[in-house]
Amino acid sequence: MSTPDTQPSRFNSLGLPDFLQENLQSLGYETATPIQAGTIPLLLEGRDVVGLAQTGTGKTAAFALPILANIDVKVRSPQALVLCPTRELAQQVAEAFRSYGRGMGGLRILSIFGGADMRQQLKSLREGTHIVVATPGRLLDHIERRSIDLTGINAVVLDEADEMLRMGFIDDVDTILAKTPKERKVALFSATMPKRVRDIANKHLSNPAEISVAAAATTNENIEQCYWLAKGASKLEALKRLLAFEDTEGVIVFTRTRESTTVIAEQLRQTGLKASPLNGDMDQKMRLRTVSDLKSGALDVLVATDVAARGLDVERITHVINYDVPFDEEAYVHRIGRTGRAGRKGKAILFVVPRERRMLRNIERLTRQSIPEIKLPSVLAIDAKRREAFADSIRTALADPMQAELEEIIDTLNKDSDYRSIAVALAGMLHSPGASKGPKHAKGEKHTPYGTRDARDEKSSKPNRKERRQGLQKKAATSESETPSAPKNEKHLGEARPLRDHPDVPMERFRVEVGRKHGVKPGELMGAIANEAGIEGQYIGMINILEECSTIDLPEGIPKSILKHLKKTRVKGVHLAMGRVA
Repeated sequence: MSTPDTQPSRFNSLGLPDFLQENLQSLGYETATPIQAGTIPLLLEGRDVVGLAQTGTGKTAAFALPILANIDVKVRSPQALVLCPTRELAQQVAEAFRSYGRGMGGLRILSIFGGADMRQQLKSLREGTHIVVATPGRLLDHIERRSIDLTGINAVVLDEADEMLRMGFIDDVDTILAKTPKERKVALFSATMPKRVRDIANKHLSNPAEISVAAAATTNENIEQCYWLAKGASKLEALKRLLAFEDTEGVIVFTRTRESTTVIAEQLRQTGLKASPLNGDMDQKMRLRTVSDLKSGALDVLVATDVAARGLDVERITHVINYDVPFDEEAYVHRIGRTGRAGRKGKAILFVVPRERRMLRNIERLTRQSIPEIKLPSVLAIDAKRREAFADSIRTALADPMQAELEEIIDTLNKDSDYRSIAVALAGMLHSPGASKGPKHAKGEKHTPYGTRDARDEKSSKPNRKERRQGLQKKAATSESETPSAPKNEKHLGEARPLRDHPDVPMERFRVEVGRKHGVKPGELMGAIANEAGIEGQYIGMINILEECSTIDLPEGIPKSILKHLKKTRVKGVHLAMGRVA
């Protein structure tokens, strides 16, 4: 077993073809990691390799680049096979191949995993593909269907072999390897080497070279790390709330795609924040100006891709928000390293969707620290924060030496109005969204648990007397066969109860047409309504599951558009047909 030289190697010294070196340079990669420097030359020579490497050491590029170097795009059949333990990893690896191999005209990469459309996979296989990235179970399905041709495979990679053993896939891996050509080359990567994985290596690899690399990634102690589990509110809404609540100076929001940088930045600008995208589609002059604005304070929020933000060094960055989990855990370390510089404190917030929990654990292993979960600040907490900031701005203004000049203006105004009226008027002018931190609200708008809406629509969120009368008449005219089935004690569904944590929020009770007989659970109802209405769980009150229907307590003033949407929302395959309890 060998350990690669710790001295950094440049990619142009590893024997890669020019087009791959150019791609890497355009992506901002110059120096190879130890696993890449040790593995790439061996795989280019045609050796079998065992790589002992933790997640985050750059092993994906270590096997992807040599594979791409040997792909013949004119041959429209699978030439390389990569086995991964999970669909998430398979998607990451496939995306890495596409990124490294851009410019290879006609290159096709196919991800094969359970839960995806089998018909689409069959179609892609019939049309031809060069590289297959798959989970063992779904690949075996295709082998048994004879829908995939493995006779042209010349390279096989086992990524995270110990994880495949832990998940019970190692026998499938053994079976798959036995069905590939004997002359193919194999690279096995694993963080550990259990006996069963070693047996696979001894059986299917020919005189492999062994490379061992330990993860050495650490994070700055000045950076406070946390994550938010994305459920019950959209990531965009969560981002807006956090930016309204956190004490920030400069912020970098990282996303995976160029398109999302533009969309998110525009959404943030609409709330009154000074935000701009930074991506590869922008010309160099525009990118330099954007970074300059961030440094000077003319810009507060930068929404960027990893590539566009490479080499970015701005001391005033207080927060890094990972809107999307990076494909490579090591990239996470580089991302959050943009804050906490020059001895200053920084904060890194990671957005994680439930299916990405495993990626979170990989990041924790790489950084050797546990990352705590946070809850989103409530609308009321954000309001309190805004009022506090406004009061602070008044205190600062009171200490301003220019007060003497302003007193003359006030004295003039005092001839027509009293001081209290003048103060209230000035406060009304100043306490506008543009004058304080956080999302901007137009005149006449107000905060509700459903977000911000026009106060003029408040009356329309509840049925007026005429609407209620028409509704009762319509109900009376409806035949019994047309009326949704309901428990006998429908008139005793009761009244809404106040929230324990927010007793000042008026509530009302709603009925939904899904109940015990449909197999619904309170958590499912709560999750569906939280997601569809964009309301936090803390504002969802009592849920009663009855036999044929259920009731749920929600804050008064639900907008008509949301109620209309909830009527059509399905839970357990049943339309909620949501309506107020009379």
